[in-house]
Amino acid sequence: MKLAEALILRADAQKRIQRLRERMARSARVQEGDTAPENPQDLIEELTRVVAELRDLIKQINRTNAQTPLDETRTLTDALAERDALSIEHNVLVGLLAEASGQNTRYGYNPSNIKYFRAVDVPTVQKRADDLAEQRRELDSQIQALNWTVDLAE
Repeated sequence: MKLAEALILRADAQKRIQRLRERMARSARVQEGDTAPENPQDLIEELTRVVAELRDLIKQINRTNAQTPLDETRTLTDALAERDALSIEHNVLVGLLAEASGQNTRYGYNPSNIKYFRAVDVPTVQKRADDLAEQRRELDSQIQALNWTVDLAE
């Protein structure tokens, strides 16, 4: 099985766990005289099976990522950490830009109230955010391409 296929199965297992959680919530408590829509014990047993499948997939995915070179200096695990870091910095900068891009705000209707001005150099921050987004896209493309060529570790 290719790494990309295992990643798809992992996502499916996570969705199944979420659906089980919702089904359990509907079956956890009923009015006196009613019956639960599903047997909670059956759902718990199914949850245990799906979580075990997910655990095994995650172990294999992590082993594969740690063993797989992306290039001559980085493993796939290194690249994933780098991609996460790029995403975090980009998201924070985009948030900063959203705050800075608001109109000059005054509280109340009195013109003598305090005015607010941008305290950041928006073009410079925007350029940095754009560069980070581009780096992330390029790295993500490399990762995705590799995912379809690498066999999942046992």
